[in-house]
Amino acid sequence: MRDVTKRTMLVSSLLGIGLAFSAPAQAQEPSGDMKALIEQGKMVAIGADCMACHTVPNKGAPFAGGYGIVSPLGTIFSTNITPSKTAGIGTYTEKDFEQAVRKGIRKDGQHLYPAMPYDAYAEMTDKDIHALYTYFMQGVAPVDGKPKDYTALPFPFNLRFSMAFWNLLYATKTPFSADPARSDELNRGAYLAGALGHCSSCHTPRGPLMGENGGAFLAGGFVGPWYAPNITSDPVSGIGGWSNDELVAYFRTGHAEGKNQAAGGMAEAVQNSLQHLPDSDLKALAAYLKTVPAIRDPLETQPAHAFSGTGSDEDKIRGLYAQNEHDSLRNGEQMYSGYCASCHQPNGAGSENQAYPSLFHNTATGSIEPANLVATILYGVERTTGHHEVLMPGFGKQSYVDPLSDQDIADVSNYVLTKFGNPGAHVSPADVATARAGGPVPLLAKAQPFMLPAALLGLVAAMIVAGYVVTRSRSRQTH
Repeated sequence: MRDVTKRTMLVSSLLGIGLAFSAPAQAQEPSGDMKALIEQGKMVAIGADCMACHTVPNKGAPFAGGYGIVSPLGTIFSTNITPSKTAGIGTYTEKDFEQAVRKGIRKDGQHLYPAMPYDAYAEMTDKDIHALYTYFMQGVAPVDGKPKDYTALPFPFNLRFSMAFWNLLYATKTPFSADPARSDELNRGAYLAGALGHCSSCHTPRGPLMGENGGAFLAGGFVGPWYAPNITSDPVSGIGGWSNDELVAYFRTGHAEGKNQAAGGMAEAVQNSLQHLPDSDLKALAAYLKTVPAIRDPLETQPAHAFSGTGSDEDKIRGLYAQNEHDSLRNGEQMYSGYCASCHQPNGAGSENQAYPSLFHNTATGSIEPANLVATILYGVERTTGHHEVLMPGFGKQSYVDPLSDQDIADVSNYVLTKFGNPGAHVSPADVATARAGGPVPLLAKAQPFMLPAALLGLVAAMIVAGYVVTRSRSRQTH
């Protein structure tokens, strides 16, 4: 994670509340207590993964906003949350800040969209809110430039006040209170998973109004073209078969050998947040997840990581066509040989150090839901942990390797599933097209094109009824 530049500041010794003033030529360093508070706030920001959404990867200034969060309802662009008084949150009081973080209400009274997971941050403690506010006001460099892109959702989603009704239904959490029946470690894990890490925002399925399905907590759900898997304690559908050490390794590196590797949004969470947390936090998170009530998909009869490979088909492919023959990759096994085997090996075992992971004993290929296999082929994988970078090119439209068609990706996916993963899963060209377009479209988004005409028809109908009532009333008066 990129280091955040710290500003020099003069702290008011009379008031003792950490107000930052324009520094003179020789500014005083913040006190030891203030430094500790800023560092605490920085760790809260890391745990809450603020960087992932409020910084444009590889080119944006830290927390300056402008990152496009693609949702089924349209693209939501993050805002500048640096302490700039002209473009950021520099004029926010701590109460203004708390309202935005916990309740999704900006200083100007406008509602935020829940792409900002305020429904989870509502559980943050007062202590962490105070530290986070201090960090953003005094530990982050102000950026006066406003993002060039702004959120402009179609009607009726552009009516931000409608979020007030959504909040009544789904944003109902209150600040975290430790459960006396749990250990300190489990309480810390529950806080990390719920308030800061907002695991439920991705790993819990959503209903027709895009609110979380409370009856399926952490049972898995789509996030665009990616599928955030079941992370309940179930040993078949969830992470019940993972050891705590494997979970910690996954949080730290994005890879747990014989289990899974992080891609998509999870790779961002590992890169920007999880890898920077102390071991005690990662162990607490792992311990808590192992206590989440188990939920099983009845279609799954063995863990996704339990599927093993069946060897190599390379001997059946070599020499099949002349060396100079065009279009010689004509089915899934041939495309696997041409595009995948050089990294993942002909037998699917991956590289020796597993930088290129095995395709068997792998939840991406063993799951009954093959969306992550398809998304990986389309969009690739990129994450950096420590000094180690993992990169797999995508084969989608913008590929710098070789774009593949929907049929090609379906063919190679089905070969991989049959040869190395879950043969009960299947990918169609239509599935690939859906992933290429951004993932399954929820009912609310499907209904959007009809909402404005319906509203206009409703208005016309109301006017007709009103006109009829007025006419009848006048008719009675004349008689």
